[in-house]
Amino acid sequence: MNTALVEESIQKILNIENGFKEIEAEATVIFKKTSIPSIFALSTSLLLNDAYQVRSLAVFLLGNVASAEQGALEIIRDQARKDGNWRVQEVVAKAFDKYCQDKGYETALADIEDWLSDPHPNVCRAVTEGLRIWTGRPYFKTHPEIAIRLISHHKANPSEYLRKSVGNALRDISRKFPELVLAETTNWEKKNPLITLTLKHVLHR
Repeated sequence: MNTALVEESIQKILNIENGFKEIEAEATVIFKKTSIPSIFALSTSLLLNDAYQVRSLAVFLLGNVASAEQGALEIIRDQARKDGNWRVQEVVAKAFDKYCQDKGYETALADIEDWLSDPHPNVCRAVTEGLRIWTGRPYFKTHPEIAIRLISHHKANPSEYLRKSVGNALRDISRKFPELVLAETTNWEKKNPLITLTLKHVLHR
């Protein structure tokens, strides 16, 4: 492993306060010059770092190898459950989408459903947020009804963090498929205050 390359990337990202593009770019540089087993080992080490930027770098790296390295996806999932920094949570969502992209969204459908069935809202949100805009993704572009069904499963989740993502994702889809989203939301239990708040995000313009 090129430790000098890794250290150089870490120094570049430590002062970043906003955005993820530079961190993602550094992850790509390391990925292109490092073997997959070495990246897996490096990432698990970097996840212990106190700096959220370094943990984000680790998650980006894991996303790059998840379709090829057994266990990487589960480490990303574990990080979604426990990392308290919202920025890392955003990167977890991006890493899951990267995995789905590399594997193929239809092929990854079982993983998508599995993550959405997780009891931890952060894991579910990694899916609802990571695949936005859902109908801009292959497979879901031609199967919007499946995307709507999957997302809507969490319309009444106790986590506002997740429900907001659900509402926003459905709003995205409604721009191209308003009739499908309307058909789904028409049957929602409007007396449920959790669902009412989700619906507000769906209808927000």
